[in-house]
Amino acid sequence: MQRLLGEAVWDAGKVRDDLRAYVLTTLGDPQGVLVLDDTGDLKKGTHTVGVQRQYTGTAGRIENAQVAVFLAYATPAGRALIDRELYLPRSWTDDPARCAAAGVPADVGFATKTVLGRRMLARAFDAGVQAGWVTADEGYGGDQALRKDLQTRGIGYVLAVAKSHHVVLATVGDIRADTVVAEHLPSRAWQRLSAGAGAKGERDYDWAWIAILAPAREQPGQHALLVRRRISDGELAYYRCFSPQPVTLATLVRVAGIRWMVEECFQAGKGETGLDQHQVRRWTSWHRYTTLVMLAHAILTAIAVTARTIHDPTGDLIPLTVNEIRHLFAKLVLTPIRTAVYWLTWSDWRRRHQARAKLSHYRRRQAIDNLA
Repeated sequence: MQRLLGEAVWDAGKVRDDLRAYVLTTLGDPQGVLVLDDTGDLKKGTHTVGVQRQYTGTAGRIENAQVAVFLAYATPAGRALIDRELYLPRSWTDDPARCAAAGVPADVGFATKTVLGRRMLARAFDAGVQAGWVTADEGYGGDQALRKDLQTRGIGYVLAVAKSHHVVLATVGDIRADTVVAEHLPSRAWQRLSAGAGAKGERDYDWAWIAILAPAREQPGQHALLVRRRISDGELAYYRCFSPQPVTLATLVRVAGIRWMVEECFQAGKGETGLDQHQVRRWTSWHRYTTLVMLAHAILTAIAVTARTIHDPTGDLIPLTVNEIRHLFAKLVLTPIRTAVYWLTWSDWRRRHQARAKLSHYRRRQAIDNLA
């Protein structure tokens, strides 16, 4: 394995391109959504490429960690990671000897996470990825260059922004997002809509939107500020939106709700295919390992999609999931100490139990909503 990752002759970039094409073959949809996000792996020591004390959402605080930016592709059929970029802090790029020791190419300089995200989006669109939308959290949504890139390509976006983010209203001019909500959104502007189905039922929130003006040097189209209000405590979240053609509020809500799918990719990648379990320190090895893990996750996703197409489960079974397929692969192929019938029977039992648990969650949620 170490030879494959560190010494064998092969191009991780070309494998990444093959992975992207494979995902599109299985999940491709003209209204697909590309999702940008970063995740960190906690590390000890200082020699692993890219490691330093920095904030990572994995821990929710500043830790010694390695951070990478990923691009996910999501459609109704499924979701998978299709690109990756390792983030190198200035403590690395300002130290050529340290970079050379970790095998970082001499032409790799400092780039923010947003710049890395823009590179991946450009690669995806230049390769012909079918996508109508892009979404990301506020770490990316506040970047005007990213927004202009997407507008130039005619791609819609729903990008989270901070409450202090400034927009331009036709009636008052430049104004903070939270001030818009406090002073320019009447109570009748709010609508209750679902951001998609979750494990415990529909993810309902109150939503409102208001038209904003495009800043100078940005493309014409439908520009809007979208606001989400949590039902339980009124917590607000803000999104800057654009589409080349007019769309409905429900469409923007759907795209905003898809952002969580990249978190599902991270969870499955780390839990099922070892995305955070690499034992490598060098630049090339990290890219090779991460690409192969992404490919493994994409294969499991493709199998799940195909299984749902061929064998539509009955009402008392949930569809085959990435987790369940990985489990069956381990039992039927890697360690076949019992018969296939034995493990398939256990799989049916688990899926039936999960279907009952899901139904119970939905009923409990519905009862709570009725009481409210």
